Amino acid sequence: MAPREARRQRRTAETEVTIFLRLDGRGEARVETGIGFLDHMLHLFAFHGLFDLEVQAQGDLHIDPHHTVEDVAIVLGQALDEALGDRKGIVRMGHAYVPMDEALAFVAVDLSGRPYAVLDLPFGGPMVGALPTSLISHFLESLAVHARMNLHARLLSGRDDHHRAEALFKALGRALEMAVRLDPRRGDVPSTKGTLSL
Repeated sequence: MAPREARRQRRTAETEVTIFLRLDGRGEARVETGIGFLDHMLHLFAFHGLFDLEVQAQGDLHIDPHHTVEDVAIVLGQALDEALGDRKGIVRMGHAYVPMDEALAFVAVDLSGRPYAVLDLPFGGPMVGALPTSLISHFLESLAVHARMNLHARLLSGRDDHHRAEALFKALGRALEMAVRLDPRRGDVPSTKGTLSL
């Protein structure tokens, strides 16, 4: 079987982003976006998803983090979509509850080929580290669209926004790890329609 991996790049007047993603990895990550807290979240995502991930991003951070966060999510979604190939044999759906001290997050995904995001992320403050908490929802929406997946994410409890975000990205990694697994009993796409596409 060919390696399930992809390298994608995006260049605009605002950012330059290169991402390598290997689905059947060891959870090793090298991430440099210029936004320390986003780097931390992507490390957690890769570690708990057992994905090998390399992210190099340069953006117009002198303006604000928006373009960089958005474009990293776009390219990561594209890399995930490409690495999945025809999606034959995958489990397709996955979910995870993850606690982090007082915080609890839930994420469910369906690699259905149909992008949708339903998010309930009540962060308490405007920032966590140098990352606006509003951009966490935008990151997940952009990821869902470009990975062509259905994504539901909820923060169920918590007081500390750092803990809430950690639980969320760990849950995202674990839910996706479950969904991208290959099931040896299934030789074709996991859909009664016979296709996973729009």
